[in-house]
Amino acid sequence: MLAQPPPVRIIAPGRVYRKDDDPTHSPMFSQIEGLLVDEGVSFADLKGTLLYFVRRLLRSRHRHAPAPLLLPLHRGPAPRVDIQCFVCRGTGCRTCKGTGFIEILGCGMVDPEVFRHVGYDSERYSGFAFGMGIERIALPPLRGSTTCASSSAATARFTRQFS
Repeated sequence: MLAQPPPVRIIAPGRVYRKDDDPTHSPMFSQIEGLLVDEGVSFADLKGTLLYFVRRLLRSRHRHAPAPLLLPLHRGPAPRVDIQCFVCRGTGCRTCKGTGFIEILGCGMVDPEVFRHVGYDSERYSGFAFGMGIERIALPPLRGSTTCASSSAATARFTRQFS
């Protein structure tokens, strides 16, 4: 954002490293991040973009829900996209913490303070950002994988058969 003026439209894959390590989180995972900055970008644009994407990708295994959390660099509500748990099929288990759903995507509107730091006029420009864990979408096809934390091990087992 420092190198170019708006509009900014980015989709970027990458690896994420963090301290979490439990059945619902992995200390390392793949993520796709998206960012849109332009004049007049609204929460409705964010919602419409994500609903279209999720409906095309996941078909009937999705729901969207407001998440009661605040994410850094986001302003206002931080919604998420949940899919039906692949272990219990929505009835509730340890993997989904009894909810029947697993979060695959977090998102929100970009805080105007971020724009100030990169020299954008926050009165003129707005934007949204999202991050989606790829393993959480890929888990159901990985046989033998029942937690997000075990997806790396399942992937390693799968790829070793070709070496």
